[in-house]
Amino acid sequence: MKNTSISKAKRLLQHQLDILWDNPEKSGTVPPLMIWGPPGIGKSTFIRELCKENGIGFIDVRLAQREPVDIRGLPVPRDDKSGIDWIVSSEWPRAEDEDTPEKGIILFDEITAADSTLQVAAYEFILDRRLGQLYEVPNGWYIVAAGNRTSDGAVARTMSSALANRFCHIEVGANSTSWLDWALNNDIDPRVIGFIRYMPQRIFSMEGNKERGWPSPRSWERVSMEIETADKHNLDKDLLHLLIEGLVGEGVAVEFMGFIEWTEKGPDVARMLVKEIKVKIPGRADQRFAMVSAIVHHIKQHDSPELLVDGFLDIAAALPNDWLQLIIHDIRKIPDLRDFANLCIVHPRWDDEIGHRIIAEKVI
Repeated sequence: MKNTSISKAKRLLQHQLDILWDNPEKSGTVPPLMIWGPPGIGKSTFIRELCKENGIGFIDVRLAQREPVDIRGLPVPRDDKSGIDWIVSSEWPRAEDEDTPEKGIILFDEITAADSTLQVAAYEFILDRRLGQLYEVPNGWYIVAAGNRTSDGAVARTMSSALANRFCHIEVGANSTSWLDWALNNDIDPRVIGFIRYMPQRIFSMEGNKERGWPSPRSWERVSMEIETADKHNLDKDLLHLLIEGLVGEGVAVEFMGFIEWTEKGPDVARMLVKEIKVKIPGRADQRFAMVSAIVHHIKQHDSPELLVDGFLDIAAALPNDWLQLIIHDIRKIPDLRDFANLCIVHPRWDDEIGHRIIAEKVI
């Protein structure tokens, strides 16, 4: 099966939701989605984000951590002792419950890590969207499952053919372009963004010792958090190095710390943006990648970005065309910078110095 990016998987999932919501009476025929992929690439994260963007409910069921009764319900004797009744879990959405959102996603995460008894317990829920006569999934709720492949070195068991045949299967992989677009809008540290731009092959690798840290979208997000907090607490660089090594592995940590060391020798982007110093474009590629990421980050974080327009145009005019294209691409990907982009376009300097150099690119 061919790998697809997280961004394409997100669009595909949105398409399935639209089908379900446009045709609620066909909820039993819209196939649930099974998302395969290695650990750490953000399978459950993008589903959670899509629910937030749509303003719908989200129920995350970590199947490997459950018991069969969590899915099927708990058997209890009837009051007259004539048989058994079942108490279905209260976490499942109910159409008659005023507190239940009309639409949502039920994610059976880690489904391939669950043993056969748990997979069997989930069959009826996933296949028929019901639990006997006791419970039925509301029409506006979509079922998704996610799991690792046996080749990933994670806990993964074979999925039964009966369950597999009910799903629409897609396989996702780590993609630096898709992740960078996500990182721009999720406050990932510009040093991490610059490094992945400079060495996109480092976004994901399971080579080496899988029982230690290794680079993945998940671990790079954590690296971002660690270096930001290290700055705030003045953490020694040797200790920061140990933290990063623990997240992405020894070799990649050396490369990343080397990248930071060189980028710190680059020009002061913040002062250039406010025109305190003259524009200077570094010659090294790693420093240029870091500079572009830092420019976008500073503009996004500034309380009054409109005050940085003139300084930004100074930098943009001095950048070689390919680097100009890159910084315009990043600005386009951040909705919060739309007003800033518009101010740049209407500035008298835009047409004369910058606009004509942007080939097949539009800021808006």
